[in-house]
Amino acid sequence: MKIKVLLALLFCSAIGFSQSVNDYKAVIIPLKYDFIKTDNQYRLATLTKSNLLKAGFEAYYTSEQVPAGYDRCEILYIDVKRDNAFLVTKLFVQFKDCYGKVIYTSETGKSREKDYEVAYKESLEGAFVSIIGLHYKYNGKTISSTSSSVAQTAAPVAAVASTPVEKPVVNLSDPNLLYAQPTENGFQLIDKTPKVVMKLLKTSRADSFIAIKDGIQGSLNAKDNQWYFEYYQNDKLISEKVSVKF
Repeated sequence: MKIKVLLALLFCSAIGFSQSVNDYKAVIIPLKYDFIKTDNQYRLATLTKSNLLKAGFEAYYTSEQVPAGYDRCEILYIDVKRDNAFLVTKLFVQFKDCYGKVIYTSETGKSREKDYEVAYKESLEGAFVSIIGLHYKYNGKTISSTSSSVAQTAAPVAAVASTPVEKPVVNLSDPNLLYAQPTENGFQLIDKTPKVVMKLLKTSRADSFIAIKDGIQGSLNAKDNQWYFEYYQNDKLISEKVSVKF
């Protein structure tokens, strides 16, 4: 058993090290990052897209329709992070795959400008110097959600073996299927466009999450081999079946 676990981990590591930004067709840009308060504040989403296009990437906002035929795991998801520093604005960029795994982290861009809009612009452009230096060019490699899931299921073999958890059956042909991307405190569920549909926060139970959808807070619970989003509306318990692939 230990040999199988070791081989699985080695296989997963080999996959991880072989991945690069050149394996992906396009990049999805959120309209809002964690350190800003509103969509496209300081034109950060706009600046991100213009810099991505300059670096040779095909880029789309989360609010835009991605061309038909793109598998969600053929796309990178960009995030801009702020590194808190005294009197200096520091930003760096991360590219993540469809499961939230970091594929590439840029160098940190810096600015001493006091005006946030100017400082963020300078810092972001500084971070993109290292990204432009990658000389991105899509290599035609096909990464599907099915093949990408191999690495995701192989890595935690040891934990699954010691603490098995039964999960609801997933119908991959369901047109409303949502895909779970790891976040710091749980998951976000995205559809095939891709658009964030629901946010999940972990609880002490593997089969239950605090869930937020369209401003409504409830819970996502596993029962009868299905996931259900449950919440109260006018003092009445509402239970909606949700198809999720973790």
